[in-house]
Amino acid sequence: MKLAVSTLGMPGEGLDRAIAVAAGHGCQGLELRLHPDTGVHAGLSPDERRSARDRIFTAGLEISALAGYVRICEPGEDEPVVAALVDDLRLAADLGAPGVRVFPRGDDPAVGARRLRAVAGTASSLGVRVLVETHDLMPTGAAVARLLDEAGCPEATGALWDLLHPWRNGEPPADTLAALGPHLAYVQVKDAVSATDTTPVPLWTGSVPLEEEGRLLHEAGYDGWVSLEWERTWYPQVAPVEKILPGAAEWVRRYERTSQ
Repeated sequence: MKLAVSTLGMPGEGLDRAIAVAAGHGCQGLELRLHPDTGVHAGLSPDERRSARDRIFTAGLEISALAGYVRICEPGEDEPVVAALVDDLRLAADLGAPGVRVFPRGDDPAVGARRLRAVAGTASSLGVRVLVETHDLMPTGAAVARLLDEAGCPEATGALWDLLHPWRNGEPPADTLAALGPHLAYVQVKDAVSATDTTPVPLWTGSVPLEEEGRLLHEAGYDGWVSLEWERTWYPQVAPVEKILPGAAEWVRRYERTSQ
């Protein structure tokens, strides 16, 4: 597994600060939240895209994914959703990112599947995957798997397992992993106070079953990205992400050690 950190944990600090934090705390990658505050968004010019990519790569980092905000299942017209996602996919290709995170924001898999099929050709030609997160109205592995199965374009899509949301919605981790199966392409790790209080806390101090989830991932042979999603943007009272990264690095190392 490779460790990345999301820029969601560094609100208002800019891309150069995020690069310094990731490179200075044992990360191999940086997950880029698409927002003007982070300096990365679909409105960047070609020169700005090259500059961002070069600064990240020069620091010895990879871009693990772009954390976009397209709502793939949201009710409404398809065209604006598809157009926004294509813009994000092109940005990812320009930056050298392998995937773009999307949210469901709807509960009808037919809607999301139709839109995923609409962008599948573009995604495949660019070498970028659409990563559907276990989130909001499709918080479980079973729900995301139904969507991806209906879309039927595995070369262009994948599942992002946020370790918090399926568990807090009552899906045991073993069931989540079994449901996601070959769709699993990315993991976001975090801990929280409880299933009803999602205030972030340092890893192993909250209620998320991180040991079980880590063991399951190891047993399944998962060797992709694990991104620390420290949501300081939404919870400004919590500690800086630099205080949390050592725990995330240790979480990844535990499963590397057990593989020896």
